[in-house]
Amino acid sequence: MDNPLLEFNGLPRFSAIRPEHAEPAITGVIEDNRRRIQALLEQEGTPTWENLVEPLEVLQDRLDRVFAPISHLNSVKDSEGWRNAFNACLPKLSEYGTELGHNHALYEAFHEIAASADYARYSPAQRRVIDNALRDFKLAGVTLGGEDKARFKVIMQELSRLGAKFQENLLDATRAWNKPLGDAQALNGLPESAIAQLRQYAEREGQEGYLVTLEFPSYHAVMTYADDRELRRAVYEAYTTRASDQGPHGGRWDNTSVMEDILRLRHEAARILGYADYAEQSLATKMAPDVDAVNEFLLDLVQRSRPVAQSELDELTDFAAQTDGIKPLEAWDIAYYSEKLRVAKHALSQEDLRPYFPAPRVIEGMFGLVQRLYGVQIAEGHHGELWHPDVKFFEIRDPDGRLRGQFFTDLYARSDKRGGAWMADCVGRRLVGAHVQTPVAFLVCNFTPPLGDQPAQLTHDEVVTLFHEFGHGLHHMLTKVDYLPISGINGVEWDAVELPSQFMENWCWQREVLDLISAHVQTGDRLPDELFARMIDAKNFQSGMQMVRQLEFALFDLRLHSDYDPEKGGRVQEVIDAIRERVAVVYPPAWNRFPHSFSHIFAGGYAAGYYSYKWAEVLSADAFAAFEERGLFDPAIGRHFLEAILEQGGSRDARDSFIAFRGREPNIEPLLRHSGIAA
Repeated sequence: MDNPLLEFNGLPRFSAIRPEHAEPAITGVIEDNRRRIQALLEQEGTPTWENLVEPLEVLQDRLDRVFAPISHLNSVKDSEGWRNAFNACLPKLSEYGTELGHNHALYEAFHEIAASADYARYSPAQRRVIDNALRDFKLAGVTLGGEDKARFKVIMQELSRLGAKFQENLLDATRAWNKPLGDAQALNGLPESAIAQLRQYAEREGQEGYLVTLEFPSYHAVMTYADDRELRRAVYEAYTTRASDQGPHGGRWDNTSVMEDILRLRHEAARILGYADYAEQSLATKMAPDVDAVNEFLLDLVQRSRPVAQSELDELTDFAAQTDGIKPLEAWDIAYYSEKLRVAKHALSQEDLRPYFPAPRVIEGMFGLVQRLYGVQIAEGHHGELWHPDVKFFEIRDPDGRLRGQFFTDLYARSDKRGGAWMADCVGRRLVGAHVQTPVAFLVCNFTPPLGDQPAQLTHDEVVTLFHEFGHGLHHMLTKVDYLPISGINGVEWDAVELPSQFMENWCWQREVLDLISAHVQTGDRLPDELFARMIDAKNFQSGMQMVRQLEFALFDLRLHSDYDPEKGGRVQEVIDAIRERVAVVYPPAWNRFPHSFSHIFAGGYAAGYYSYKWAEVLSADAFAAFEERGLFDPAIGRHFLEAILEQGGSRDARDSFIAFRGREPNIEPLLRHSGIAA
């Protein structure tokens, strides 16, 4: 069978790729890689960069280029076929990865290169690749004895399967619940755009009236605007008990045992490698020095922000009691009364802003900002092989017209699409002979789709999300590192990888940038000064509550992995209850099962690393402060950020890149100032 996944020239032919192509392509490339690696190890002479490291990069790139579209299509075109195909590939990839990590001959070859006289003549970036490889070999268990090595391999395969299972359970549980409504009266309070979206959901399912679902645009609209308190409670309960033992589908797609198995196996693997726990293992490749340092960092932020959060909650409680006699305030009331309080205090709702942010204008303006900061040009390109009509394809070029990067955007929510927003690699940058392989990114969001003939209109929160993901994309695409293991986001410490994305968020609050990205969907008018003033006034509305919520998640994740006791098991609910007691100001009901949908740490890359968002936010706020000091569009500071941060990829320590840009260690004060906590 002709297999489009095995065409390595150009971009993936998405319209031609089918689930049945996935497993044969992965199997074939892995088997070929195994033969070629063995041949590399059997060649005569001393191993060098040219005869070992470089050929290995070629092999890894081929495998990455096959799996990237498989993983992507599984996320954006979920079906039984794609799910089965993806799951069939995971154990093969896990086995191959573990096999490479346990290849003692390969480890010895890298060790020989590092100890050779040639090592000194390699560039700092090449030495970084070699040093990282030696570190990763040890983390993969290459130095383990026979029984430990075999057990470690089994654990890695099982963890790969469990992560996929966690995500599947969550997706199935999200899809399974909906609430048909015969008329719009039950939706009183929702903006017209949200009501139209729920009508569209019903039409999609062949139903009359309106359909409330657990897709995020629906959930967010109901929780924020629905006057019907019982509807809010029902949606909140369904959403916060997904994939758990509680709620309307309790026990059906229950992630409880999946989480327990993941935590147990992570801990066992960490102990096999010689670490005290999985958190200690996780931090071996991060910027933070150790678990104690992370714990102190988070608790310091708790101490600074919790009094602010409590004051904000007290204000909200009083407001709800005075407005509607609601007392006590329940978890499903928080977003609703917060929105009403925001309007009362600042005369501002996210819905007031939505007409000023039609998606095409936001995207055009965002590109204009990046062009102004870094001197690159961004324009829509042509690629006829897309996976959905909503998808667009763009190119980034240097001022001289040379191609720098390419990316796909898939911005709107669909029933067959994983929730959330993310950037993922499609193709990584590397040097191929005398030519550079162009890096390509996927930028995926779940915004409310266009309605009728009008373009999609974004809330300002969604604009911030778009800028965030594009920041990741720029990090991937603007790299000038020519070696795949450290180009773009590759090789960057996990707790620093959010720096470019969170840095981009800051621009969404600048008047000059808002003039680029806003234009009323009907009149074309720019965002009025009076509305901008209210927006800035409301910028840090409930910032303390938002801060402690993120700190709750980060500390829960850290303690879950650092305090794990095999005798007691994961104690997931016990751990989060204890963290909430110390950190939270809002206490959810006892049946809330947030951990069961916490994909970041159970099915993503953030295990014992969720603190990275706050850690990197210190870096990003401090980096943006340089633009505040020097001028937002100062070309010299823009070029300096590009060269010191974005172009460097993982070619050096993130700390060194930050100091190269800022001239000093990071400072927490800009984060506190930007968040309104310092005051």
